[in-house]
Amino acid sequence: MKRLDLDDLPPKLAALLVGLEEGEELLLVQNGAVAGRITALSPPPAPAEAEDEPTPERAAELFELFRASIEDEF
Repeated sequence: MKRLDLDDLPPKLAALLVGLEEGEELLLVQNGAVAGRITALSPPPAPAEAEDEPTPERAAELFELFRASIEDEF
């Protein structure tokens, strides 16, 4: 996949690209012919909050499972 950094573009062009609504298309035209087409996608989802962070209760449960598995092995 090719990548285009919006900071490298003229401000007017960067604003046009950033301002596209979801599903909106932008035609790239050169010498009167369509050279390409860009379709805006939905913005990526915001990073999820750290829901995976272990709580003290979960850490104790994991430790007990680990200890039990070690005792079963030996």
